[in-house]
Amino acid sequence: MDFELIGELSEIETIAVNLSIREVDSLKSSYGGRRWRKLKGIGLVRLVNENSKRKIKIKRFLD
Repeated sequence: MDFELIGELSEIETIAVNLSIREVDSLKSSYGGRRWRKLKGIGLVRLVNENSKRKIKIKRFLD
């Protein structure tokens, strides 16, 4: 990955449960489990170039 999580995640909240998650079938077949939850939170990450940023939202990486 292009970042490293530093410390703990905070302000974690549930944004979707089970059937509200589009990929729930593939998650269950790959990893098992009964009640999947999609969560969001805030954390401190260190990017590859060694800069640190707070409250950064990494949704996906662009090629």
